[in-house]
Amino acid sequence: MHEDAASSVRTKKDSTLVRSAELVRDGLASAMISAGNTGATMASALLRMGRVEGAKRPAIATPIPVPNSTPTVLLDAGANAEVEAAWLVQFAVMGSVYARARFGLERPRIGLLSIGEEPGKGDTLRKEAYELMSSARGIEFVGNVEGRDIMTDGVDVVVTDGFTGNVALKTLEGTMKGVVKALFAAISAPEYKEHADALMPALLGLYSQFDPDSTGGAILLGVDGVCIISHGSSSARAMLNGIKVAREMVECDMVGRIAEALAAQ
Repeated sequence: MHEDAASSVRTKKDSTLVRSAELVRDGLASAMISAGNTGATMASALLRMGRVEGAKRPAIATPIPVPNSTPTVLLDAGANAEVEAAWLVQFAVMGSVYARARFGLERPRIGLLSIGEEPGKGDTLRKEAYELMSSARGIEFVGNVEGRDIMTDGVDVVVTDGFTGNVALKTLEGTMKGVVKALFAAISAPEYKEHADALMPALLGLYSQFDPDSTGGAILLGVDGVCIISHGSSSARAMLNGIKVAREMVECDMVGRIAEALAAQ
């Protein structure tokens, strides 16, 4: 985990990450999935598979659960700490393609993560990206959104840089875990046992919606092959679901769809 991702990929040519990416590149495997070092997984896919033609940078797309609705796709969730405005437009295009293919959304609504909903809010990067997204073809841009909007049904894809996206993702994960832990601690008192038993089926159903294991992993969009990145603490169930996602992305030709969408820009 402490090693530099790119240099380790170049020197450890027999690592499972490198070999997996090469198998996909050579057509001997349809997809790769890893719960190892995220940076090394991304570097392996990028250096061995290469980028989709026209893609400036890959981005990690992570589905964020939304109660009683389809998940919100957050990207970039950690691949690029620093970005350019034009990259964010491509992230929006790739995120839209992914949301249509995986969640069946006919015209996904794209939001730009900022510190206010008004067009003039945000730093220079966000302001420039806003203008570019407003005139971009093939996406349904709804404007700026805030962090509070991610887990609502008001937006389908939230676009941001990898630094902010990863902070937002980890904050949401930590908050959900904290709330669930506090809730179960509160109802575990003996005087609430009868009520807790009655509520437990509903609570477990809600918990399963927020459980990261149900998602199975994020997808690295923009590389010339399907690459699923799972959490380092993934259970066997999470890995199984990650493999299912990989299969879905292969069967729907996610890579081909992204290449087509980027070419149309």
